[in-house]
Amino acid sequence: MLLCFAAVVAAAQGRNFEVRGPQGGIALGLTLPDGFNPETGRCPMVILMHGIFSSKDFAPMPALAKALAEAGIASIRFDFGGHGRSEGTKQAMTIEREIAEAMAVWEYARALPYVSGIGLLGHSQGGVVASMTAGRLAAQGTADPVKGPGVPVGLVLIAPGSVIKEACQGGKFFNARFDPADPPEFIRCWGMYKLGHEYLVSTQTLDIFGTSAAFKGPVCILHGTKDKIVPLWCSERYKETYGDSATLTLIEGGNHMITIRKAEFVKLAVEFFEGL
Repeated sequence: MLLCFAAVVAAAQGRNFEVRGPQGGIALGLTLPDGFNPETGRCPMVILMHGIFSSKDFAPMPALAKALAEAGIASIRFDFGGHGRSEGTKQAMTIEREIAEAMAVWEYARALPYVSGIGLLGHSQGGVVASMTAGRLAAQGTADPVKGPGVPVGLVLIAPGSVIKEACQGGKFFNARFDPADPPEFIRCWGMYKLGHEYLVSTQTLDIFGTSAAFKGPVCILHGTKDKIVPLWCSERYKETYGDSATLTLIEGGNHMITIRKAEFVKLAVEFFEGL
């Protein structure tokens, strides 16, 4: 058995959840290094945040959890509200609610007695949430004699989708068009996924980079050269925001869904956390 894996999952029938957010229970997947004893040992942990309309069980999250565990690093991946096995609806999703969910998972991870330090990783919209969460935590600057520092040890952003702001401002999100000054109750992306009015309005005024800039720790930014969804300027803007504390690496031929060159994305992310 390669990994010691424990999933904290609940279906939508009122089962208990370890963590709750603005939309209700948050489904978690906890992966520990093989042979690690949480009652006697300590290890670092990474919180993994998926992209819009995705889940903790879609690429690249399971591969990242597996590779981190092989490197001796625990991880928690979770479904944002309305995604995967978490409670809520996609129509009720907003970036602020997802930040609140990430903060709730952060507090849960921080309270685990075997965790020596926590990093954050986000893909696509999850990258926006991870960066803004890191900025909020840095701005709070809270420490605890038991829980330790209140700031992530490091941050990995994979194709961070800050373009969501410009998409909402321009009235075109994926294949759906709308009046940005007066969005409807919801739009349908690809005819399947509902984005609600509140998301379409609130995303237009997000201070993505201003909030993110409060985090002064090390940052690793990864972006595929064949990404057709999030433009490269998003990662370049993050690099400018973080300055010398960040590195930007282009993955030749990598796509947005991390189904091409996945091993390279995963390897670089894990090596970054190993080096902290």
